[in-house]
Amino acid sequence: MAATKRKRRGGLAVPAKRPRKNGKDARPPAKPRDKAEEAEEEDRNRIPGPVCKGKWKNKERILIFSSRGINFRTRHLMQDLRMLMPHSKADTKMDRKDKLFVINEAFDESPHYALLKELLIQIFSTPRYHPKSQPFVDHVFTFTVLDNRIWFRNFQIIEEDAALVEIGPRFVLNLIKIFQGSFGGPTLYENPHYQSPNMHRRVIRSITAAKYKEKQQVKEAQKLRKKEPKTILPHDPTADVFVTPAEEKPIEIQWVKPEPKVDLKARKKRVYKRQRKMKQKVNSGNAK
Repeated sequence: MAATKRKRRGGLAVPAKRPRKNGKDARPPAKPRDKAEEAEEEDRNRIPGPVCKGKWKNKERILIFSSRGINFRTRHLMQDLRMLMPHSKADTKMDRKDKLFVINEAFDESPHYALLKELLIQIFSTPRYHPKSQPFVDHVFTFTVLDNRIWFRNFQIIEEDAALVEIGPRFVLNLIKIFQGSFGGPTLYENPHYQSPNMHRRVIRSITAAKYKEKQQVKEAQKLRKKEPKTILPHDPTADVFVTPAEEKPIEIQWVKPEPKVDLKARKKRVYKRQRKMKQKVNSGNAK
């Protein structure tokens, strides 16, 4: 049907005027073969997306590690297992003295850490099909629980040997409280190991004050020891058994008075004065 337009005052619809076509704008319709070739060129120039277009739901990884002192056959078998399973996770060697429960992840033991794990996943994970997201993975975030704190590290994946290099930034998170609502509400969990900055400064001051008091007490104890009367031990007669008397030197008495020491500087001054007086007399006689 042809396009129509209405009048402002109402009335019957009047067919709209078709725009005039210029000779320049008139082009022959594209052939179906040309369209197919253009689509093939666009597909060639387009960057290929990831192999799997589905959603990765199960993100669990298999931990593969060994104890110290294994032979080369066991080491090669462990490397082969890592190559077979793409979802494997490598870790450092474990001492035989350590117990096996040390291997367990930290975030799955306590309920508050499990809640923080879900919170960190929602915050740091890139949303799917985000405009700034890339179809590859080149770095890894690690969150580790140690000393009742959460340690964050950022590692880059090297393409040559798939090794990890820390590039930063790094920081440590300390949990204080978990509320039921957003920035408020009843407290669900409170960290008993958390110490406020003011409390930390107070503890440092108390430690320094205790050290100063201890030094003062030591000084006072030393003063009291000095004031106490010294205990005189009785003479032990066996102590003089190995004492050897010193050799007696003859006493020499000097009967002749020693010669006075000659002051060379004073002698030079006297000679210089005599020479200067002689020169003055000679000069005065020549002048007459």
